Amino acid sequence: MIVILAVGLSFMAAGVLWKGQVRRPFLPRRARKVKERRLPRDLRRSADMAIAAARRAAARDEPAIIRVDDVLTLAAEHFGHEAVDRDAAAGALRERYEWNRCQGDCVTDAYDVGKAG
Repeated sequence: MIVILAVGLSFMAAGVLWKGQVRRPFLPRRARKVKERRLPRDLRRSADMAIAAARRAAARDEPAIIRVDDVLTLAAEHFGHEAVDRDAAAGALRERYEWNRCQGDCVTDAYDVGKAG
C-alpha cells in the first residue's frame, strides 16, 4: 500500500514540475522521422504563404515577386525547419506557383535555382 502511494506521489510531483509540458521528445529518432515526413507538406504551406503575402504586398499594376528565400524564411519561422535544402524549397515553390496559376500576376526565382554553375 505504501509503495503504491509513493509511486503515485512521485508521479504527481513529476507532473507539477513539468506542468504538463514535454521538455524533449521521448524518442528523438521518431521525432526526426516525423519532422522529415512533414517537411514536404510544410514547404508547400510555406510557399502558399509566401505567394499570398507577395500578392498582398504588390501594387495594383505590378507583379508579385516571390523568392525562394521567402519560402525558406517562412519554413524556419512557422514550422521550425532551420536547415532546408534550397532546391527542395524551390521545387515546392514551383509546384505551388503553377497550382495557384501565378504566371499572369507573379514572378519567381524558383526556376533559376540550381541552374547557376
